[in-house]
Amino acid sequence: MSNIIQDIDIIDRNSESAMETVKTSKEENTGKTKKLYIESYGCQMNFADSEIVTSIMKENGYDTTSDFESADVVFLNTCSIREKAEQTVRNRLNHFNAVKKTKPEMTIGVLGCMAERLKEKLLEEEKIVDVVVGPDAYRDLPKLVESAEDGLKAVNTFLSREETYADISPVRLNSNGVTAFISIMRGCDNMCSFCVVPFTRGRERSRDPFSIVKEAQDLFDNGYKEVTLLGQNVDSYKWSADENNKAWLERKEKKGEEVEVINFANLLEMVANVSPELRVRFSTSHPKDITDEVLHTMKKYENICKYIHLPAQSGNSRVLDLMNRTYTREWYINRVDAIREILGEECGISSDMIAGFCTETEEEHQETLTLMDYVKYDFSYMFFYSERPGTLAAKKYADDIPLDVKKRRLQEIINKQQIISLERNKLDLGKVHKVLIEGTSKRSEEQLQGRNTANKVVIFPRGNHQKGDYVNVLVNDCTAATLFGEVVD
Repeated sequence: MSNIIQDIDIIDRNSESAMETVKTSKEENTGKTKKLYIESYGCQMNFADSEIVTSIMKENGYDTTSDFESADVVFLNTCSIREKAEQTVRNRLNHFNAVKKTKPEMTIGVLGCMAERLKEKLLEEEKIVDVVVGPDAYRDLPKLVESAEDGLKAVNTFLSREETYADISPVRLNSNGVTAFISIMRGCDNMCSFCVVPFTRGRERSRDPFSIVKEAQDLFDNGYKEVTLLGQNVDSYKWSADENNKAWLERKEKKGEEVEVINFANLLEMVANVSPELRVRFSTSHPKDITDEVLHTMKKYENICKYIHLPAQSGNSRVLDLMNRTYTREWYINRVDAIREILGEECGISSDMIAGFCTETEEEHQETLTLMDYVKYDFSYMFFYSERPGTLAAKKYADDIPLDVKKRRLQEIINKQQIISLERNKLDLGKVHKVLIEGTSKRSEEQLQGRNTANKVVIFPRGNHQKGDYVNVLVNDCTAATLFGEVVD
């Protein structure tokens, strides 16, 4: 559920910018006969999926274009995390369909979570798309596009228990050439009551670790300096040589036999060993699953970044139980204490927070604020509860907190985070940080920007430095969102 972190680190997910983060395809002309335009919304997993989709389409005769009006095929890779995200996609589809009236041969498709949730309704009732494809059916896209071009029904929302796209080399869309995502698993087995992901992305399955290491090695060989390992819950990554057969694992464990299993800590170490010059990040961690073994592995390798996204969602144990998060406030604090003890106070921690979940009292809301005071998050993704059709919460609980109360509680969370973020950033003043340069600052061509190990944006004068370089920056100023400094030897 986490968005890409750019210059803005404190985000209200109900703001205009939060869930409308868009990445579009780049212009590429290699002589292929058809053009693909793809637009991606939502989380990092969606952006990674779009790179897989592009690879599949390129193998089937498509170049990419940054101009949708010149495209033969237009795809929207969608998010269903809240109603506004879906409405944004509908508005965009209306825009595309207006163009299609003058270019009827254009094929329009909806991919991803919204396609999985609404399925054939988009084709048959609303008639606003030609192709509907869920997250596990991207290999069928070329065939489905052909079916749509022939006037036939083109939909595949089958959720797989095996598909990981491990054999597909993603096309890096809008890449800065320095950082890249690597999907290590798909789906989610956690049934958080507010979340639609298990219904739109299916059951959890882990990707072959050796294909992950190979992808990391290929990226490093091509000049990339940082990879982010992606999963809905990376800490539950688990792979065995027997085709990742969980039933087989359980039988072996019951018999007391030795089981050769690669867990997330093992995988982290494998990727870190690609090269000490390749930074490794990961997202997202689930508080119920993150282990001391993972933390000790992070400590062991300098190139594993000291940053953990650890969504709390609420600071109250009763509300957490209603959310089906399967941990208590006390358990969460225990995990934070372990992070601070093993990795130190400098380790960056971020969170997701939901204001105004079903039946949340004022006192329980205050516990969220006191948890924030205890943890001292560097930044957070914050939003008020928005009921999603089909979720356990929608079926079991009344959405009974008035909207004005939700918004007021959310604003209190945002205000608290702004204070804490500034407080945390001030601790970095006068310290030297190793920064990987990702490109030019949005503020000025004379400044460069990158991130330190704790995932904080650092801006400094360009000098003679280049994108992809590591530099040491002495931080001399900050805001709640950004560090500023000068490069030192």
